[in-house]
Amino acid sequence: MITDHFATRSHATLPLADRTADLVGSVIDSSTSLLASQTHDIVRFAMGSPADEAVPLEEFRDIASQVMDHSSLTYGATEGEPVLLKALVDYLAGTSDPTDEDRITITSGGMQGLDLACKLFINPGDLVIVESPTYTNGSATALSYGAELLEAPTDGNGLVVEALPELVAAAGRLPKAIYTIPNFQNPSGTTMSLARRHQLLELAHEWNSVIIDDDPYGLLRFQGEDLPSLQALSPGDPLLFSVRTFSKILAPGLRLGWVDTDPALRQLVINAKQAMDTCTNVPAQHLVAEFIRRGGLDNHLAGLRTEYKRRKDSMQESLRRKLGDRVTTTDPEGGFFLWLTLQGEDARISTGKLFETALAEGVAFIPGPALSASGKFDDALRLCFASTTPDRAEEGIIRLRRAMDRELAALKAGAPA
Repeated sequence: MITDHFATRSHATLPLADRTADLVGSVIDSSTSLLASQTHDIVRFAMGSPADEAVPLEEFRDIASQVMDHSSLTYGATEGEPVLLKALVDYLAGTSDPTDEDRITITSGGMQGLDLACKLFINPGDLVIVESPTYTNGSATALSYGAELLEAPTDGNGLVVEALPELVAAAGRLPKAIYTIPNFQNPSGTTMSLARRHQLLELAHEWNSVIIDDDPYGLLRFQGEDLPSLQALSPGDPLLFSVRTFSKILAPGLRLGWVDTDPALRQLVINAKQAMDTCTNVPAQHLVAEFIRRGGLDNHLAGLRTEYKRRKDSMQESLRRKLGDRVTTTDPEGGFFLWLTLQGEDARISTGKLFETALAEGVAFIPGPALSASGKFDDALRLCFASTTPDRAEEGIIRLRRAMDRELAALKAGAPA
């Protein structure tokens, strides 16, 4: 009888919430586990992560001993440790994205900032405009709250804002939110022009739509002129919910970021965060605050900008020499990514299938369909230039060419590779 009872329990159907159908996960994040399981050498262009050697480990080690001696390991204030809030606001005063302390809430990485935005603004069935292609962890967060996504095109000047009125008219209803990555967009590397920033703000106010302004890369401009942030163009705008992170400028493992919102919204942000994790990692906040206070962030970012430009230029040169007119790429002025589009006969290759062949050849990237809410861009892929040295990147491009050759030969033969 006991055996029969437990056998019956093992076949029970879990009473899952309806929202689980929209928990689509992340191809990008899953690539970390996939690559960890490989036993052969792989050039890793997939994850959007700083280079290991770009993390200021020696400075962190020095500061960490002081932090552990003097900071508490108990709970902290949900809005963030006062020392980090002050250090961050002081630092940002000298950038194109200045702010005030009563606007800032420290988060557990940028992803928590996106989750907070969706938690506060999106109801099931709400229309949310997303760029196409986009960072699909962001669009997946909107989906997890029941959003209906409306994909909008991008070009060399970022989100094609002038296309939005027609798209919205065709949808037959106004968007509740517009999700955009204005600087060095993930995955395309493009930057929204100043004219389009103004136009986007105008449309948001016309529609009463929240702009979820996701900007992990704005401090990593290595050429061209800084553009004012959306917050700087529309100070105190209640329709701006800005998400920032230390993951791309320091280290993703710190899990530190912040959101910048209307002060009237801050208590709601705090309430929502308290239902998630109570507070962000306290010692990590003190470590980063001291790093900023000592002036380390300025020097660190200057070094990153120089090195990432070198790596971008080198990768583009490798692509020109090894693949020539078989591909085209974007030409970002900052950030981490090149968006590569197959040309000519190679455009017949599915980059989703190419991923498997390339992995066998020893190189990893993110295929285009993983960066579109509806699986578009099967002729494109994302390469991260930031995390790989030029010599290593060249080897990766050679391996990518071999994978493309295999896939193209299989297509010509009418059989799978």
